[in-house]
Amino acid sequence: MVRVNLLPHREQKRQARQRQFISMAVGLAVLAVAVVGLVHIVIAARIDNQNGRNTLLKAEIVKLDEQIKEIDKLREQTQALLARKQIVETLQSNRTEAVHLLDQLVRQLPDGLYLKSVKQVGAKVTLTGYAQSNARVSTLMRSIESSPWLTTPELIEIKSVPLDKQKVNEFTLSLQMKRPAETTTPGTKPPAAAVKAPTAAPPAKGPQT
Repeated sequence: MVRVNLLPHREQKRQARQRQFISMAVGLAVLAVAVVGLVHIVIAARIDNQNGRNTLLKAEIVKLDEQIKEIDKLREQTQALLARKQIVETLQSNRTEAVHLLDQLVRQLPDGLYLKSVKQVGAKVTLTGYAQSNARVSTLMRSIESSPWLTTPELIEIKSVPLDKQKVNEFTLSLQMKRPAETTTPGTKPPAAAVKAPTAAPPAKGPQT
């Protein structure tokens, strides 16, 4: 005996496939939403972590900036102290040169020659004065060459001028102070300040040879 299925089996199968498709679609949608939510949570956590690190870095940068400013101030103070120390050391080491200069001028100055001014700039000394003859100036230059503290005399100008109703020779002479390495006395250095001698008295009347 032959049985014939008169039920709409094809329609049932189609409906079953539709329900299966809808279920899969819903499941995939839920899975996609879950994945998106998880990714969002992970990214948000990483952003928060990075923001925290950035905040920490900014705070540390501010601290470093303050420390750098303090270091700059300390460096400036150190440089100022070193400059003062250098000045004090220079003054202490150079304080005897003016004494040696004046002492040597007194020792080397021949008779019949008078100084009007003595100016020192560094190691260079300029003498201005009066001499009763050119020979007196030559004697002074030879004495300077033999001095342990003075060297390199150079006559800049000499001219005849009237002084107290007589003719005298006004001269300008330059020389060099010997530095400690050139002198025979150790432990002394030249001063940085200029030395100026007071105006000397004019030569006495009457020629001398």
